[in-house]
Amino acid sequence: MRRNMDMTALRSFVTTAEAGGVTRAAGILHLTQSAVSMQLKRLEDSLGTDLFDRSGRGIALTPEGEQLLGYARRLVELNDEAVSRMTAREFEGEITLGVPHDIVPHFIPPVLKRFAAAFPRMRVNFISSHTVGLLAEFDKGNADLIVTTEESCGPEGITMAEIPLVWVGAPQGEAWKQRPLPIAFEDRCIFRGNVQRRLDAAGIPWTMTVETGSSRTVEATVSADLAVHAMLMGMWVPGTEPVDHGGALPDLKSYKINLYRSPTATGEVEQALADFLMEAYGTLTQAQPAPRPSRSSVAAE
Repeated sequence: MRRNMDMTALRSFVTTAEAGGVTRAAGILHLTQSAVSMQLKRLEDSLGTDLFDRSGRGIALTPEGEQLLGYARRLVELNDEAVSRMTAREFEGEITLGVPHDIVPHFIPPVLKRFAAAFPRMRVNFISSHTVGLLAEFDKGNADLIVTTEESCGPEGITMAEIPLVWVGAPQGEAWKQRPLPIAFEDRCIFRGNVQRRLDAAGIPWTMTVETGSSRTVEATVSADLAVHAMLMGMWVPGTEPVDHGGALPDLKSYKINLYRSPTATGEVEQALADFLMEAYGTLTQAQPAPRPSRSSVAAE
């Protein structure tokens, strides 16, 4: 006898696995923790197997859970795509989104994929630039939503996460031990001045190895162990890794990942994209999920 899987339970399963816990999953799904736990239990009972190992402090997928996750992702995505294509004919047009290049790879591709499935007739004009440039474009009215990395948050924005800046270098590299310390940053990188001030305050001489406007040049220089760089926790790229300097380098500041939404971007489409961004970047914060932005504008923090 064939059995049908509960799509709601599958969505809760995928979200819990990706968010790393029931509490965060509940916030993303806008459900209570008990409701998510009940759906997971119902899914396990229907399959006759445990999907999560709950023996430790947190939860981890069992081998059966890992096997199901790939299927569940595809089923949920196919469900969402089918529903959107059958019901979203009224949404057609374009929306402009700007995101700093260094926080694009880990989060933006799944956000864009999810948005395209929900609104297949909407075109996303994607801008990848520095925070300063994105804020300038936003002020000119050239972007509907932008994500920024800043020390604080402007009155028109909302903070989705706050994470520390860390030193990164080549895997098992030696550049961090050199004095003067070779560092590599793009010309307009918002982290550059702060890093230099921290080094000066610690009495560590430094030298700028490259002067460039290209992030790829910086990445190549660092991965070749010719310099060190600073990136937000978890955002390093292949060929680089956090430097285990044992206190030889100064601690760096935390930065906020903020979302700005134009006062004219008030529709359901803009709200959905804002929600997708909040859910994606909100997983970086260990505390409770960030609040949902209003429909009229992104509220002040």
